Amino acid sequence: MKSEKDRGKIQTFMEVFDNILDSIREPLVILDADLTVVKANRSFCRTFSVNPDETSGMLIYDLDNRQWNIPKLREMLEVTLPEKLTCDNHGVEHTFKNIGRKIIHIHARLIPAESNRTQLILMSIEDVTDREDHRRDLEELVEKRTVELIAARKEAETKQENAEAALIEIQELKDLLEAERAYLQAEIKLENNHEKIIGQSDALKYVLYKIEQIAGSNTTVLILGETGTGKELMARAIHDSSLRKNRAMIKVNCATLPANLIESELFGHEKGSFTGSWSRHLGRFEVANGATLFLDEIGELPFELQAKLLRFIQDGEFERLGSSQTIKVDTRIIAATNRNLEEEVRRGRFREDLWYRLNVFPITMPPLRDRLDDIPLLVDFYVKTIAKRMGKTIDIIPVSVMAALQDYHWPGNIRELENVLERAVINSSGPKLRLVDNLKKPFKFSSSSANTLESVEREHILRVLEQTRWKVSGKDSASEILGLDRSTLRARMSKLKIEKPL
Repeated sequence: MKSEKDRGKIQTFMEVFDNILDSIREPLVILDADLTVVKANRSFCRTFSVNPDETSGMLIYDLDNRQWNIPKLREMLEVTLPEKLTCDNHGVEHTFKNIGRKIIHIHARLIPAESNRTQLILMSIEDVTDREDHRRDLEELVEKRTVELIAARKEAETKQENAEAALIEIQELKDLLEAERAYLQAEIKLENNHEKIIGQSDALKYVLYKIEQIAGSNTTVLILGETGTGKELMARAIHDSSLRKNRAMIKVNCATLPANLIESELFGHEKGSFTGSWSRHLGRFEVANGATLFLDEIGELPFELQAKLLRFIQDGEFERLGSSQTIKVDTRIIAATNRNLEEEVRRGRFREDLWYRLNVFPITMPPLRDRLDDIPLLVDFYVKTIAKRMGKTIDIIPVSVMAALQDYHWPGNIRELENVLERAVINSSGPKLRLVDNLKKPFKFSSSSANTLESVEREHILRVLEQTRWKVSGKDSASEILGLDRSTLRARMSKLKIEKPL
């Protein structure tokens, strides 16, 4: 007979197990050898419109008459079970129509397990419809652009008048379409092009709210934040939610291009405009006509090019290197930086007029240390992704490991988190994640750069104002959070030159 204490421990363990199972976003269900449901997590019940209280003891085949119709799943189970699950796991992807006649792509995986000599099966079902749709849309767009190019070429061949002008127009269209096609092909080949923004913290929700506000317009956006916070991911979210989403988002990293090449890369050049220019080259502004241009690390743009960028933002016009012909395009600018551009302006390294043009609608990405609620979700996602890539299965993340990850300062943010998890997966020989790095807890507000007390105060006040949507006084306002009188906060804002963006 188990004592009351032992029964309490077992109940506590089951509650912890249920909480862990329910925290996983992927639909999971545990079946016995007869395909009767032993346990299902919340995501599974929500996906299949099943009442959580009615899952235990229900045959998995009964799902055929509910919201999803998965006859292929029955076939997969009937083929796999006679093999007695001799392999470590069995996975398959299927395409089918649900009851609403919508085409769905799923990846189902079966993992055998044993508990008290009882054969169990852990089945995970991942909806990969968005990934497949995105891949298919990009392929169709590439094909569409190719067809347009062929059609334009055939149309030009039938023209007898203005042959020289027509040939120039065709060549420009060919160059533009081929350049865009290269970007689209690169998009298709991106390993993680189906990744979604992961998190549910208030800080991230506010950023997503601002993205929703601005995505539908053509307004220039400036994304601020520390390195590794996901600025490019947010730029892609803005583009994918805009009216330009059917075109590729063109990216330029201003920090990686040599100063003597960045002007040509941005604005293009004519043949013979400088040594080594054997042919005409279309710049990224021209390729992004009708689309979005993402200028990453804008703070690294050479000072002498900032005036040319300012003119483009103001008028939408530029000239290729070696040409006096003005080109006008419709390109939306999204810029990003981890630098304090206001400080760069004060030091004379960044043009003030360009700063004002870029800072129309700033979005500040919160550091990972301000998104503690998101760390378990990020860890779960990256561990699964990395383990799958390495052919491993890691199902257990110890509480001590998760506590260490949440207690760390993360100066490198999500990029550093991904690197730490990759090393941990490499080091893990079994199903349990083992950390390699010694994550010592630093001072929460330490910084890799030496900031003045005034700059730290200014940054803190700005962050609180953005979180409260610039509500200075009243309930849940910045003054309440900061513990300051309204007049005191306004005085500090005036001294630190903090102004609400237009």
